[in-house]
Amino acid sequence: MSIIAELWEFLRVRKKVWLAPIVIMLLILGGLIILVQGSAVAPFIYTLF
Repeated sequence: MSIIAELWEFLRVRKKVWLAPIVIMLLILGGLIILVQGSAVAPFIYTLF
């Protein structure tokens, strides 16, 4: 959790809070790809990219 706190502190101090939604969406999409990698949904996920 210290990485998340450090990232938030960096974004807040440097006035880059607008990057937070982008970072969150990238993490969610990355997690989704990892979770469905071996399932039947994988070909449909890969067509998004």
